[in-house]
Amino acid sequence: MKSTVNEIREALTRVKSTPIDQAFVMPAEYYSSADFMQLEADHIFRKDWVCLGRADEVKEPGDYYTTELIGEQLLVTRGKDNAIRVLSNVCRHRGNMVASGKGKKSRFSCGYHAWTYDLHGQLLGAPLMSEVKGFDIACIRLPSFKTEIWQGFLFVNLDGNAEPLAPRINGLLPYIENYEVTDRVLGFTEEVTWQTNWKCLAENFMEGYHLDVTHPETLRPLTPTGLCERVATDGQYNAYYSYYDPKYPERGPFPPNLTERERRCSFMFGIFPNLVVAAAPNILIFLCLSPGSSDSVNIRWGMSSLPQSDGVTDEQREFMNQVNAEDKAKLETLQKGLQSRYLSSGPLAKPDLEGTIYDMYRYMAERLAGDVNLD
Repeated sequence: MKSTVNEIREALTRVKSTPIDQAFVMPAEYYSSADFMQLEADHIFRKDWVCLGRADEVKEPGDYYTTELIGEQLLVTRGKDNAIRVLSNVCRHRGNMVASGKGKKSRFSCGYHAWTYDLHGQLLGAPLMSEVKGFDIACIRLPSFKTEIWQGFLFVNLDGNAEPLAPRINGLLPYIENYEVTDRVLGFTEEVTWQTNWKCLAENFMEGYHLDVTHPETLRPLTPTGLCERVATDGQYNAYYSYYDPKYPERGPFPPNLTERERRCSFMFGIFPNLVVAAAPNILIFLCLSPGSSDSVNIRWGMSSLPQSDGVTDEQREFMNQVNAEDKAKLETLQKGLQSRYLSSGPLAKPDLEGTIYDMYRYMAERLAGDVNLD
């Protein structure tokens, strides 16, 4: 297994010296090795900023939801001070979870021994523990993780050592400014699991090469493969314009500053490692990816609408359900194909179609290539 991981890391090292127009697909083990996924968990998902969803999912004090990231049980709350916190959802007594699902509460009580915490994670009560010598309720609280909100998206950094996120992705702002991403209003979120590697889904969302074939009745009439245009980036994100077929009707209402060009396309962008977004004139679609294993990915996805609209419609949601079903079917068969011992890597398509995959390879190479010290 160690040799396989080393081979993957050396393949990432080669990415650094390979021009985008000569790039090859990474070896199959990059998407199927459990040992390599452990490196990703330890050196990417625990060390970098990871998106958990939209901040307005917890709009008011007491709103909360629970989620999981790399085996860590997380509790997202908005406190009485109106600040959003990401807390450990693990009781400080014997490790059971203190909350489940989503909703609104003033406090959280572990169902095992009834230790109770406030919205900020401070322990409020622990039955009969006052009889234990040295027990000090004031000194016990749920661990709180470093957070950052960018354009309405909530990010967490588990190890607390990541540099601020916003400065490194400032290059995206001119592209999304007129889409008013920050002001989009959450319609819903949903959590699902697909049987594919998380990188397969991140790459799939961010490349237009598959649109005509995988989505012949849904996306092809709207955003055909031939109308995709990659945006060159500095390695902190990837992006492309997905232009609409000239015959396709306009998709209003529109943000007031949207240009004629922007009215006729979706701006697709990914913030490494786990957030992928489609900013369309009238709707925002986002997926937050969390590896479950080397061949499964947990997805928190949702849609947000313009403040001046009537919200996310049933028709829009059903359209995306169909698109997701089409992608899921292809990615789950892809994961089976990646188990083959006889698969050899082919070249990536031209940059406008799959250059965004190369961009993600570069991000991964900067963190996990063979010439990177992982100690």
